[in-house]
Amino acid sequence: MDGTEDIAGQPGPAERSHRSSVSSVGARAPDVLVYLADDTVVPLAAENLPSLSAHELHRAIREVLQLPDVAMDIFALWLVSPLLEVQLKPKHQPYKLGRQWPELLLRFTDAPDDDVATDEPSLQFRRNVFFPKRRELQIHDEEVLRLLYEEAKGNVLAARYPCDMEDCEALGALVCRVQLGPFRPGQPTACTLREQLDSFLPAHLCRRGHRLFAALRGRGAKAGASEQGLLNAYRKVQEVAGGDCELEASLRTHYHAYLRKCHELPYYGCAFFHGEVDKPAQGFLHRGGRKPVTVAISLEGVHVIDNREKHVLLGLRFQELSWDHTSPEEEESVLWLEFDGDHEGTPVNKLLKVYSKQAELMSSLIEYCIELNQASEPDAPQDSGTGPSSAPGSSPPPSQRPQLQRQGSVVCSRIQHLSTIDYVEEGEQIKRVKPKRTTSFFSRQLSAGHGSYTVVRPAESLEQS
Repeated sequence: MDGTEDIAGQPGPAERSHRSSVSSVGARAPDVLVYLADDTVVPLAAENLPSLSAHELHRAIREVLQLPDVAMDIFALWLVSPLLEVQLKPKHQPYKLGRQWPELLLRFTDAPDDDVATDEPSLQFRRNVFFPKRRELQIHDEEVLRLLYEEAKGNVLAARYPCDMEDCEALGALVCRVQLGPFRPGQPTACTLREQLDSFLPAHLCRRGHRLFAALRGRGAKAGASEQGLLNAYRKVQEVAGGDCELEASLRTHYHAYLRKCHELPYYGCAFFHGEVDKPAQGFLHRGGRKPVTVAISLEGVHVIDNREKHVLLGLRFQELSWDHTSPEEEESVLWLEFDGDHEGTPVNKLLKVYSKQAELMSSLIEYCIELNQASEPDAPQDSGTGPSSAPGSSPPPSQRPQLQRQGSVVCSRIQHLSTIDYVEEGEQIKRVKPKRTTSFFSRQLSAGHGSYTVVRPAESLEQS
């Protein structure tokens, strides 16, 4: 695995189709089984399989599915198992990487030897991490939109994309519209929706009693309202003006609406990685420990997500952070994230340690995303909501407050739930780092002129506390 486009991370909903991607029947050429976001399989007869490149397979899939040329940029081939995900470069040879899978698991996961010996990846056709969100809503092809919709839906239902309840209901209502057709009074009822609720809402919101416990914990949820809330949102889904529109055009509108709603989530389209962070010390014994997290990295920034609570612990745009990583050869593999904060009212730089054997991959991806952003800045159009997104449809462009401004939203950072380092030790003295990025522990950060801070300064820039 070479280069920065090698993405490994936490498996998502597509792991349910985990099985071998190579099959052979008799003496004919073996089939390569490629899995789509909706868990369907595209079999491809492959000659000279060991030397077949991801680019050649990608072209074959596009031909079978009759996808337009733009699909070459939108989708990528991934090797995915319950233990690891890898986005392939066009030059990669999937068969050879599959043979090297145990080595990749040993390098980038903490999986036990028994799991490494039995794990086998499947080849999947999924969204390319490097495809900008702003270009998605310019797409009109029905099948391309459907594949993007299916992948986004799977990530929402698996809570890979944490959502506030009101957004879960709005997204679930669009799924109802796609799967059940236009809302008709009297059918379905809340009782009917309850029977297949996990098809429309994330599983952790469907479990009996979840809303009651959430209310008791002060999250503002109302017990027993999930089915009725979904039904009310379904009732509000708007249809395309005119009754003679074909089904395809109507579904295309709802796919756009679903994707447009997902674009409000800062981690949409991310690559996901396993990790752990330190818990804040609690109790008189100051016991802490670690909590498992998911690190989501996209063209827009980095988000650290609590796996258990399904909410963001830290969200940073690239303009707001510096970073580096320590390799396993030096010590435990760690991704370091530095950002501005305060310590007991005093502005300081904060350091967050993310323990992960994938720290090197995360660091490389951050660097590559920044390079892509800087290369595209002169020509990048603004996200103005024009084009297809402004057409009449299921969900008009948001006109109210952004989701990030909601009190207690799952997408808001929760620094108080993190154990960070606010000082740096040099020799026997403790020195406080100047805030606002006038200095950084790391040389890896957005170039001067692009960020809200300057480049690294010498050691004398530090102020002794």
